[in-house]
This record gives sequence, C-alpha cells and structure tokens, in this order.
Amino acid sequence: MTDIAASPPARPPRAVRPLRVAGAALQLAALGVVGPVVFTILGVLLGVGIGLVPVIGIGLLLLLGFVYGLFALAFLEYARVDGLYDLSLPAVRPRTSGRPGFGGFLRTIWAQFTDPLMWRGVASAAVATVLGFIVLAAASILVSGIAVAFSPLYADGADAVRLERTPFDIPVSLGVPLGLLAVLLSAAAIVGVALLHGVIARAILVPSREGALAEQARTSSAQRAGAVRAADLERTRIERDLHDGVQPRLVSVGMTLGLAQQKIDSDPDAAKTLLAEAHTSTKAAITELRQLARGIHTSVLDDRGLDAALSALAARSHVPVALDVRIDERCSKTAETAAYFVIAEALTNAAKHSRASECRVVVRQREGGILWARVEDNGIGGARIVPGGGLDGIANRVLGAGGEFRLDSPVCGPTALEVSIPCAS
Repeated sequence: MTDIAASPPARPPRAVRPLRVAGAALQLAALGVVGPVVFTILGVLLGVGIGLVPVIGIGLLLLLGFVYGLFALAFLEYARVDGLYDLSLPAVRPRTSGRPGFGGFLRTIWAQFTDPLMWRGVASAAVATVLGFIVLAAASILVSGIAVAFSPLYADGADAVRLERTPFDIPVSLGVPLGLLAVLLSAAAIVGVALLHGVIARAILVPSREGALAEQARTSSAQRAGAVRAADLERTRIERDLHDGVQPRLVSVGMTLGLAQQKIDSDPDAAKTLLAEAHTSTKAAITELRQLARGIHTSVLDDRGLDAALSALAARSHVPVALDVRIDERCSKTAETAAYFVIAEALTNAAKHSRASECRVVVRQREGGILWARVEDNGIGGARIVPGGGLDGIANRVLGAGGEFRLDSPVCGPTALEVSIPCAS
C-alpha cells in the first residue's frame, strides 16, 4: 500500500521542468475541450436521474452511472496529475461496505459517493477545466498576435487588424511591436497558468501532513482491530476443533484401553480386539492433530513458498481445484500466510456449504507490491459474512494484514472471493 506519510519525492532536475510545464499546458488545453463535455454528461445523468427516480429502475441506474462516472473522472485525474508531477498520490479505489445483500449494495454506493478522495479528484478536474479555458484563450491570442505581427506584409489597404479574443483593433503600422507584445504576454500567461495548475493540483490532491497522519492512525487502528478479531476467531476455532474432534476421540481411546485392561486376563481375544480398535482410534486422532496443526502453521509455506503450499492445499481439497499461481518473487511472511489461509478457508467453505463441483484459484503479484488472489466456485451461492463465521475470519485476517476483501455471492451462484494484500505487510 502507498505510504501516504512518506516524505515527498525529490525534486526533478531543472532540465526536466520546461518539459513538465509544456506537458501541463498541453493537458490543460485538452481538458479545456474535453472537460466541458464530461461535466455536461455528468450533469445530465444527475438531473435526469433525479427526475426519473419515480420511474422504477431507470432513475436509479442513471444515478448509479453518475456516481461511478465521478469515480472514473477522479481516477483519471489522479493518474494524470501523478504521472505529470510524480507526487506518489494515494490510490483511488472503489469503496465497498463489505455487507451483503441489497442493503449492502446501497451502502457501497453511498460510501463511494461520499469518498473524499473521489471528490478531491473531481475538484481538481474542474479547476483544470477552468484553467484549460484560459490556456485555450491565451493560445488563441498568441496565434493571433503572430498574425498581427506579420500584418504589414498581407494587410494591403487595411488600417487595422483585430486581435482575436480581445476587443482591440491593432493599427497595421504598429502591428509588429504590438503583435510581438501580444505573443509574449499570451505565452507568459500560458506558462503562468501551467505553473499555477501545479500549485493548485498539489494543494487539492496531496494530503496534508496532519490528514496523512490521521489516516495512517485510522488505518493502523483498523488493522489492529482486525488482527485481534482474527486471532480471537482462530482461537475459538482451535478450541472447537479440539473439543468436538480430538478430545472425544482421545476419551474413547482411554475408555477402550480401560476395557481391554479389564478383559486381558479373562478374555484375551476380546482384549486384542479392543487394543486394535484403540490403535486405530489413536492413529485417527494423530491425523486430526496433524490437520489441526496444519491449520495453525504450514511448514511448506515457509520452506517452499506460496505456490507449493497452494498446490498441496489443492491436492487435499475435496472439490477439484484449478490452480493458477503466477508470482515473480516472494512476499512477506504475513502476506503469504494471510493469502494461504484465506484460500484454505474459501475452499473449505466451498466443500462444506456451496455444493460446488469445481473451484478456480488465481493468484497474481500486481504492480505496486500487491498480492492478489481470487477464489471462485460454481456452487449455489448465497454466502454471507456472519459474525464468528469463516468468512468473518477471512475478512478480519485480511484487514489485519492491511489488505482489502471483496465477496460476490448472489443466490444461485457463483461465489467469488477476492483479496488484495500488500506484499510488504
């Protein structure tokens, strides 16, 4: 994840700055043309959407398009400014409520609409569009100034030449000096607006130090709460597995051995049968303990990495798994462990609850140091996050690792679970 509290990047060499100013001017000119069209479309979506709200579906679809149109505009604006000035801006990502059902969908839309990062991007795009108007006007004056400077060569019989975008008529006799003056002033205006854009863009999009520290504190608190919650759920699961699985089996072994001890003199054959039964139960208990230990810590993950651990996990799955793992280098132990247990829990849920006949697991290492994984099954769907359940444990484990979690499980399926975890977490 991007460290928003990091120190600003080093200033570029002076030789690069004229190119950066020229790039800013060209981008502003383009926004002066495209920006009005984009904001007009957004305004139409908003106005028509509100007007058609009584018409079931249509108005809400238009408002949905309005919200995610704003998100797309903000995303592109952040990418444009970050590419131009290299500011290491925080990533703009779609917001989600993390709650299932239609109510969760509405909460997701509201969370996206109220996303402050998105509105910062929209504000920056609006300011850039206004500045683009100024750049276009100055460029028009610059071209007209060049024409005025050469007016003595072509304006035969004319007393004056109009300087475009201004109310001034320049006498042909003064065309050269006044035309050159117009060119210099308009060029200075273009450079000044480009420099002003850099200042305004930084003021709008770059988080203040106080805001960055506050956001970092909120993120750290959420990660800590998620880690604590995940640890509590894991402890509860281990206690339940011991109480419901291994403990009764060991009690049964003890009782069987006690019966064998009583019959060893009076009925040796029955005692041998009981001992064989106790031996079988002991091996089963050992197997359960191994499985339980594997659920706590996987040695193959430390020794051979996530790819090998997931291959072993897929081989043990009761549901056939199509595994596609492409990782260039190893991530941190925290990230790999979180991804492994998320996938393991997802496959367990698919085998127990989804009635799936196959699963697909895709793992990638994306740009920016993000470990991304997707688990999809063709089951009946309808998965929900229940407090204390397996999906709740997944969500909290991912949150504790500083990642993001998304569940898509409509009724009748399929179920898809995606996680994105920082490799350096």
